Amino acid sequence: MNEDTESDTDTDSASADPAAPAGYRRSAGTPRAQARRRELLASVTDDLAEHGLVDFSLRRAAKAAGTTHKVLLYHFDGAEDLLREAVELLRERRLASSLAAAYAPERAPTLAGRIGAVWPVLIGSGEGQRALDQALGLAMYDPDRHAALAVDAAGHFLPALRAMCPPEWSDQRKNEVAELVFAALRGFLVQRRTGGDGADGGEAGLAALLRMLEREEAAG
Repeated sequence: MNEDTESDTDTDSASADPAAPAGYRRSAGTPRAQARRRELLASVTDDLAEHGLVDFSLRRAAKAAGTTHKVLLYHFDGAEDLLREAVELLRERRLASSLAAAYAPERAPTLAGRIGAVWPVLIGSGEGQRALDQALGLAMYDPDRHAALAVDAAGHFLPALRAMCPPEWSDQRKNEVAELVFAALRGFLVQRRTGGDGADGGEAGLAALLRMLEREEAAG
């Protein structure tokens, strides 16, 4: 990720964004200003989904959003803040697709069945998968700056995984199984991306995970 720094930026000036009223603050913006911020974020997120994180910068983001880096600095706290929010939005999109697959009418209403349906979404080419893979790598490479890129993933998926568990399970059991499934799926994804031509892409591990979940559910 590249960083653009400019000494002449003014993050509080209303003149940075003609659509924003005087006195606007990011923490308490008007609906119009907030809508503008969401529009910019969506455009930058679409660019990340298509091109990935390599060479990400405020100038590239501004070009994708059809604006200037000053306008982005008016709405976001720098390149890292913008990147984090864009990755978070990508994860929200992937989670939505994952849930749609997991709860499709033809899907067996079991935890194993739903996890089996989620896997093709996780390994597919849509929903900015390359950018999300790169975000995880960036978090491992430089955790002091980018740990949130990995931590946020758990915040998105763990609640969904807990909700897939049988309702009669205790909260502790749901938490334990959700943590296990999340860690296993993340490991399978890393194996698939980095294992080379001789790897099975995590399919054998996934099959073992699904069998384990079936036994766990059968135990009641």
